[in-house]
Amino acid sequence: MILYNITFIIDYTVNSEWLEWMNEKLLPTVANTDLFISQRLLKVLDSPNEGVTYCLQFTTDDIGNFHTFKQVHEPGIFKSLSTSFENKLVFFNTLMEFID
Repeated sequence: MILYNITFIIDYTVNSEWLEWMNEKLLPTVANTDLFISQRLLKVLDSPNEGVTYCLQFTTDDIGNFHTFKQVHEPGIFKSLSTSFENKLVFFNTLMEFID
């Protein structure tokens, strides 16, 4: 099983707007690709960063689905995200494999 985690650090001033964008645009868009088994958005409670930190997690049992998402869907999604919240967020991703 593969876990794709994207960590976002959001400026306090756009937190509500960003959450709305995620729930109304990004999450439904990713769900409609049918490439992931599950998705969840988590708020980091003990983040050392300035701003609000979230983790967006997607799981799949097929690494090919992840690669398809990265190549076909992610560039457009994250270009739109960066444009909508220019200079108000940073994000990075991590790809992990379940051990158990």
